[in-house]
Amino acid sequence: MPSLAVKLYSVFFKLTKRYQLHNLTLRSQSGSKNANPLGETSRSDEPTAASNPTFTDGGGVATKDIHIDPFSRLSLRIFLPETVVNFSLAGADGNGHVYKGYSPPEMARGRCHKRLPVVLQFHGGGFVSGSNDSASNDTFCRRIAKLCDVIVVAVGYRLAPESRYPASFDDGLKVLNWMKKQADLSQLGNGNFKGFDGKKEEHVFDDFGLSMVEPWLAAHGDLSRCVLLGVSCGANIADYLARKAVEAGKLLDPVKVVAQILMYPFFIGSVPTNSEIKLVNSYFYDKATSLLAWKLFLPEEEFDLDHPAANPLIPRREPPLKYMPPTLTVVAEHDWMRDRAIAYSEELHKANVDAPVLDYKDAVHEFATLDVLLQTPKALACAEDIAIWVKKYISIRGHEFSY
Repeated sequence: MPSLAVKLYSVFFKLTKRYQLHNLTLRSQSGSKNANPLGETSRSDEPTAASNPTFTDGGGVATKDIHIDPFSRLSLRIFLPETVVNFSLAGADGNGHVYKGYSPPEMARGRCHKRLPVVLQFHGGGFVSGSNDSASNDTFCRRIAKLCDVIVVAVGYRLAPESRYPASFDDGLKVLNWMKKQADLSQLGNGNFKGFDGKKEEHVFDDFGLSMVEPWLAAHGDLSRCVLLGVSCGANIADYLARKAVEAGKLLDPVKVVAQILMYPFFIGSVPTNSEIKLVNSYFYDKATSLLAWKLFLPEEEFDLDHPAANPLIPRREPPLKYMPPTLTVVAEHDWMRDRAIAYSEELHKANVDAPVLDYKDAVHEFATLDVLLQTPKALACAEDIAIWVKKYISIRGHEFSY
């Protein structure tokens, strides 16, 4: 069973979350005139961590925030591990130059150039709270960046009820398409772009083209090795994007989604599973609280527990599961959502998709990502287990990781 401290904090968390949801419901019903037309991507009562574009002060991971959509508050936080830099060349030269997260001349000439896989991460919070720059999400993404040796791109999608479905799903798709454009621009800049005749073309960016390039991804990202990682409701978004990537096929090239990780997904359905009955009052996110979040997220005319955003097991969903990428699912023993996530994993397995389940005993929903649980042995072990599995799919051919 969870510790007494976890149980007590769970009671406080539920009360706070229900109060927040109640206020959001009232605000939604009143149609607040102060609502931001660009949407909201965070809540003022949640602690945030400032970005830090240095490796030394950032624990070996540099971060920065960017906005990619002028018509909304959609934002990204990029986590760049220090392994992209050969410090013997770019760490500190005779002039005292210290790498600050941009590409110095040595790297531009390819002498200490390293490309890493990219993990596209979506935070949790029941679609109504959380952010990509929250203190807990910042810590979790830094951990994943270091353990997996990847660039993490954490998405600050729009929250409900200010922006209901499909806003957050559309934001995820917008980021995926933005990454494709970044990969195309990177190829142009490196002279690796092939014209219609199949020959490489040399291009020089103009000022407008240069302003569109994200330098960290251009210099260090390998978008042909892209992984989707979703936490709680973020897993619902990740799974949606995996389906869209399959449907897009080569239209998404050179971006390739090679795997996805669903951490205690926020699935639900009209026909309850055993865990939804037995664990209805489980810790932190109980079913009643989660239902309030779903009512704030889905438009009133679309509210249905078998909505495609909510239930992955509804029949005739496209594309066929056999085309889905390898999928790792993380579940917790004391989470009422666990059975539906496991059932989805089993359906993927029947379709010959590599779809293992990591089931953690005595664990609760968001046990590896919630602020008060981030430093527990289970949270640390979960991140390490994720790194072991995902390295099978992001390792460069000939250097595959096995276990």
